[in-house]
Amino acid sequence: MSSQVVLASGNKGKLKEFGDILQLMDMEIVAQGTLGVADADETGLTFVENAIIKARNACEHTGLPAISDDSGLEVDYLNGAPGIYSARYAGTDASDADNIDKLLKALQGVPHEQRTARFRCVLVCMRHKLDPTPLICLGTWEGYILEAPRGEHGFGYDPIFWSPEFDCASAELTPVQKRSVSHRGKAVGLLTAALADFLK
Repeated sequence: MSSQVVLASGNKGKLKEFGDILQLMDMEIVAQGTLGVADADETGLTFVENAIIKARNACEHTGLPAISDDSGLEVDYLNGAPGIYSARYAGTDASDADNIDKLLKALQGVPHEQRTARFRCVLVCMRHKLDPTPLICLGTWEGYILEAPRGEHGFGYDPIFWSPEFDCASAELTPVQKRSVSHRGKAVGLLTAALADFLK
């Protein structure tokens, strides 16, 4: 197994979550920014495409295997929006609060039973930039969109995503609780189970 694997993300929240989850793996996870790798342009139309684009970019610039993630929130009432545009739903430089505000306005007056939603996380590992068969892992977390933010933890849409497993907002969960049910926790579980053999 390679001694180093690049994490193709500059998102601080994701970096912390991945660092917490992957610290038990027998490898060194290096954030692409520390190696001078700029973020790739996410020109794909699906989570899978964007994750591959990001992993390939990190491989190309470092010569190391790379893990990337593309994730977002799908709201059924909005036909799957914000989807791949979750991080920039309210604009290119939108804050988490801006995105949440736009989503809550789009769902204003929509009853609870029609506010079904899910977080998706696609993780991709590529051994090199021309890897024809990347490892792809998908995690899904089903829930509902609340009518107002709750909680102080997490990031992104966590304050308005209701977790049926704990009957509270995602932002009210501890990191350990969140990891046990979240889309990213599930995807990382699949990834870690397969990673050692994949990188042989």
